[in-house]
Amino acid sequence: MDQSNLPNIEEKSFKSIEQDKLFVTDRSIHKPRILLLYGSLRDRSFSRLAVAESAKILEELDAEVKIYHPNGLPLPDDVDDSHPKVQELRELVTWSEGMVWCSPERHGSMTSVMKAQIDWIPLALGSVRPTQGKTLALMQVSGGSQSFNALNQMRILGRWMRLFTIPNQSSIAKAWLEFDDEDNMKPSSFYDRVVDVMEELIKFTLVLRDNKDYLVDRYSERKESAEESSKRVGASRAS
Repeated sequence: MDQSNLPNIEEKSFKSIEQDKLFVTDRSIHKPRILLLYGSLRDRSFSRLAVAESAKILEELDAEVKIYHPNGLPLPDDVDDSHPKVQELRELVTWSEGMVWCSPERHGSMTSVMKAQIDWIPLALGSVRPTQGKTLALMQVSGGSQSFNALNQMRILGRWMRLFTIPNQSSIAKAWLEFDDEDNMKPSSFYDRVVDVMEELIKFTLVLRDNKDYLVDRYSERKESAEESSKRVGASRAS
């Protein structure tokens, strides 16, 4: 590297792109692991029904699926993180390779039930970052006309959690009309969009899961780690 062209770059932390790490040939063969979260505790929760419908589609696309039920999850910071429902959520997030978040829209935003689940997911658990580099699909259900407020908020949170949030998304308007008496989703353009989103989620998950650590490997973090290492070595020598 010509240091005169990039005087602010720390050369030992700056790396060329390694294409062999981008185009992995030794690929995982297990089913994609997808976790689904929903944002309502009502007996007939349409976000839960949408998640259940999505789970059936994902299983048909050969994914391993788990749904987290937030009943009994305490408010963030109301208890410590040893609470069983918090531990269950964090273990599932760590297990997953991709996620689906589905929230009703309430007062123009995602619900507190949805936000509480996201708030209990830390950016780091010890040396493990449970969300970084994983995929995320977003859905919302509305009691009235179609809206995208909850989707837009969750998309911001997905970026904050360092998730690869897929471009497609689903907003189901007048959700109470879209499910039959057996709680199955009726045929409609809304249903077709849910299928689109799940299909896209699996494709992105399969493409990204084997090289996600390299994709999110950052110059600034390598530089910081090198500086911390240098300080430790210097402190050790001084002692």
